[in-house]
Amino acid sequence: MNQLLSKSLLFIVGIVVLACQLSQPTVVPSPVATESPVEDRLTATAALATQTIENTSEAGNPSNSDGPWLAGCPMFPADNIWNAPVDSLPLHPLSQVWIDSIGRDQGFHMDFGSGEWDGGPIGIPYNVVTGSAVPAYDPQFYYPDESDAGPYPIPVNPLIEYGSDHHILVVDTETCTLYEIYDASFDNGGWSGGSGAIWDLNSNALRPETWTSADAAGLPILPGLVRYDEILAGEISHALRFTVEETAGYIWPARHLTSDAQDGTPPMGARFRLKAAYDISGFPTEMQVILQAMKTYGIMLADNGSNWYVSGAPDERWDNDMLHLLDVLTGNDFEAVDTSVLIVDVDSGAVK
Repeated sequence: MNQLLSKSLLFIVGIVVLACQLSQPTVVPSPVATESPVEDRLTATAALATQTIENTSEAGNPSNSDGPWLAGCPMFPADNIWNAPVDSLPLHPLSQVWIDSIGRDQGFHMDFGSGEWDGGPIGIPYNVVTGSAVPAYDPQFYYPDESDAGPYPIPVNPLIEYGSDHHILVVDTETCTLYEIYDASFDNGGWSGGSGAIWDLNSNALRPETWTSADAAGLPILPGLVRYDEILAGEISHALRFTVEETAGYIWPARHLTSDAQDGTPPMGARFRLKAAYDISGFPTEMQVILQAMKTYGIMLADNGSNWYVSGAPDERWDNDMLHLLDVLTGNDFEAVDTSVLIVDVDSGAVK
């Protein structure tokens, strides 16, 4: 009897121990720290393009009715302009001329995907970290007057955008703070860059008037990226970042310009949407998620670059051939909307 009881207790304890082991998260080891030049670190970025510094799944996040979330942090409050539907907003009076300026017949391009192009990952990656567990740096910026001094938590061998802009995006899950650096480089044990911005993800505060950020428009980059986890969730509940070759001036919520305002050229911060009548039913389900976001939340002009290039994060789960199906979109399928009707305060990204 006592032996039977002992065996039963051992069996129960064994089950509990096994269950605890199965519930433990998988830990991704950090690479060995080096002080290599940026070219070597970009090579490391290509190799790590699909590695997530910490678990970034949407599991455990509030529903999209509360706005988009990433790794337990909001991508700004639900009432932020990035998260505001624009499908019912009035047309902007300059819609036609802005689209003509960018290219009415020019096709769209999803500037993200899987694998590599021209030697590096496709898109703008991001890092998710526990801030107290990674090194902190005070980068030296060559636009210091419009940059936040830091410190910036940057993991060893961070994921860096491959290409000319060399953006580093970091979310600290301890404080729900977003750190973004433009033209980042590492040398002699320290980081430097063109400009840097620090964003409280629980706040609607904008950059100071006329200030840049890590993006030309003075806007955050991460909340405008298409992420594959959103495809799996079946909904993108925010505007998408896109670029055009020529911009002039800026309008709310943008804060910075690269050229003086002029008639007929779209300003930074301009918002466009896919026309409601555009039939998306023939596209694969994954692409319908992106197309519906373009209808409901639209696309926001955030930087100078190729016309109608839409930004996203690299991920090995993207089907590049499927993404190219969206190349059929042209400027003529879109219209600019008047977001000024949403303004609560010109110094805030909150909407009515």
